[in-house]
Amino acid sequence: MTENSRKNTSQGNKEDMTSVAVRPIKIVVVGDGTVGKTCLLIAYTTNSFPIEYVPTVFDNYAGSLECDGMNVNMTLWDTAGQEDYERLRPLSYPNTDVFLLCYSVDNLNSYDNILSKWCPEVRHHCPKAPIVLVATKTDLRDDDAVKKAISPGEGKKLRSKIKAVKYVECSAKTRQGLKEVFEEAARAVLKPRPAMKPSCIIL
Repeated sequence: MTENSRKNTSQGNKEDMTSVAVRPIKIVVVGDGTVGKTCLLIAYTTNSFPIEYVPTVFDNYAGSLECDGMNVNMTLWDTAGQEDYERLRPLSYPNTDVFLLCYSVDNLNSYDNILSKWCPEVRHHCPKAPIVLVATKTDLRDDDAVKKAISPGEGKKLRSKIKAVKYVECSAKTRQGLKEVFEEAARAVLKPRPAMKPSCIIL
């Protein structure tokens, strides 16, 4: 191989690497206080599970994944579910690409509030943004202290009612379903063609 051909090959590889598109996505996580929104984000971005509960006002996290051939940089917005922050919370909504609406499987009120409060709120501020419905704390279905856990079937019914693009269950504690939450959030924005084979890799 000549010196010129080595230079051309090196330049071509460099161009190939820099030409890979990176898609920024803003994901906002919404739901009642104590449903596990912060735990969801911390467990996903740091591979750790926080023990102590600290109410969130606003917090941002970042994550990356490769989804269906596209590199995705995610900005993850944690929001406060408490009534004290009703006026502040919508400040995080502008330019949202996809919402994660969360309820906990051990909290019926949080489930009911998805339909009565959270879906109307995000639809009002961002009517075109897709919604992924997320059931959190699924590990509590095996907890004897939980009298009645919300079933997967009830979650699917709620998804249909609010016209969410996807319903996903997860546990931040066991990490079951955790990766799928963000894969589906990315797909809700990227909207790949049906012929494409889905493939997501955490970077």
